[in-house]
Amino acid sequence: MKSSSITPELLKDQFKSYLLLEKSLSLNSVHAYLQDLDKLIQFYEPQPFNPATVSVQELRRFATWVAELGVAPASQARIISGIRTFFDFQVQQQVNTHNPAESLESPKLPRLLPEVLSVEEIDALMQAIPLNTADGVRNRSILETLYSCGLRVSEVIQLKQSQLFLNESYIKVIGKGNKERLIPIGQPAIKSILRYTTEIRNQLKPLPQFVDFLYLNRLQKPLSRVMVFYVIKKAASVAGIPKTISPHTLRHSFATHLIEGGAHLRAVQDMLGHESITTTELYTHLDRQFVRENVLSFHPRNKNKYL
Repeated sequence: MKSSSITPELLKDQFKSYLLLEKSLSLNSVHAYLQDLDKLIQFYEPQPFNPATVSVQELRRFATWVAELGVAPASQARIISGIRTFFDFQVQQQVNTHNPAESLESPKLPRLLPEVLSVEEIDALMQAIPLNTADGVRNRSILETLYSCGLRVSEVIQLKQSQLFLNESYIKVIGKGNKERLIPIGQPAIKSILRYTTEIRNQLKPLPQFVDFLYLNRLQKPLSRVMVFYVIKKAASVAGIPKTISPHTLRHSFATHLIEGGAHLRAVQDMLGHESITTTELYTHLDRQFVRENVLSFHPRNKNKYL
C-alpha cells in the first residue's frame, strides 16, 4: 500500500502498533506520540499528509509553527522527539529512505536542578504516616520502597510479590521499555515490606489477576498513580514540609543522597534505569566524587540508627 493512500487514522493505528509491540512503550507514552503525529497532520491541513514526501525544510516550518503557538520549550522538544520516532518507523516501513527529522534541532532547555528533600525531611515524611492502621502500614511501606530503591511511581504500583528477593536484599523491577533491572533494597524498607505483607497483605484475597501485586487498595486492586501522589502530599502536609513534592521527588532524593554520599555515578545510573549517563549527571550538582562500589553503603536510611 502506498503511503499516499493511507488515511491519517490508519497511519496512526500502524504507528500505535509499532510503539506498543516493537518499542514496548506505556499507554501514556503511546498517547503522547500519537498526539505529536496529530499536530504534524494538522500542520498540513487542508492538504493530505504524505510521509513519503515530507522534507526537512517543511519540518523546520512545522517546528516554527509549534513555537509560535506558544508551546513551552520542553513540550516543543518532546514533540520533535515524537516526530523523529514516527519517521524512524516510516524508514523501517520503507516509506522513507531516510529520516527527514533527524537533523531537526530541538529548542535549548535549561538544566534545571530537581527538587530534593533533605535526609531530615525524608525522616519527617516517613514519621508523618501512622502505623496504627492498615492503610498506614501499607503507605509507609510504599514510601520506604520508593526512597530505598529510587523507583518510578509506575514501578512501585506494578511491583509484584514474586519480584521480591528480600533474603538477598534486592528486588526486580520492570521499567521503561519493559526492561528488567535488579535493585538493592535496604533494611528499613525490607522491614516495612515484611510488616505489610505479614500483617496486612496476607489477609487479602484479591481476584486471580491481582494476586501477585504487592500493594493493593481497599477494593483489593492495584493502587493508582493518583493514590500514591495523594499519600505523599498528605504526608508532606502532616510533616510540615512546604515544598511541592511528588513520588518523583523521592526518586530525585534517592539519587542525590547517594551521589553526595560518594556512590559511583554508573552504579546510580544502573539503579535508576537510565539509558544515558548524561541523564544521571543531572544529580551530580552537590558532589562529583565517584569512589564507592556498593550503592546501599551510601543510602542514608541504611545507617545504624534506622536498623
